[in-house]
Amino acid sequence: MKVADILRIKGSTLYTVSPSEPLIQALAVMAERDIGSLVVMEHGDLVGMLTVRELTQILVKTGGSIGTTIVRTAMDDAPLTCTTQTDMDEVRRMMLDRHARYMPVMDNHMLMGVISFHDVARAVVDSQNFENKMLKAYIHDWPEGENPDDGPKL
Repeated sequence: MKVADILRIKGSTLYTVSPSEPLIQALAVMAERDIGSLVVMEHGDLVGMLTVRELTQILVKTGGSIGTTIVRTAMDDAPLTCTTQTDMDEVRRMMLDRHARYMPVMDNHMLMGVISFHDVARAVVDSQNFENKMLKAYIHDWPEGENPDDGPKL
């Protein structure tokens, strides 16, 4: 399974923010949309990610008063990325290694979407459920007179 498969199911709605935007505005968008991340874009290029993790860190750093803080101050300026053709096993490994909950999907410097760890977990569970159904159907349709527990007949 590839990242493109998840994006096809998930859809392509993207929420972005400018690095010069006030952090409080970014927080408002995240609260209004009930999302955990925003992609930070400048002049059409990905320059960072703003997630709940970065927001928590800046709130602690500022004593809970973000005032006129801008997104650039809080954002992760080196986010983990993947492509639409990255295999799901590789994405899982990358996300686990970096403790990343969100990953921008890039295709030739173009932002294609963002996948979350939740999206990845759902894809794995759905894939396993499908595989289980296929195996059960195969066992159910086992030829008459042969017991699958007996193993191959020689």
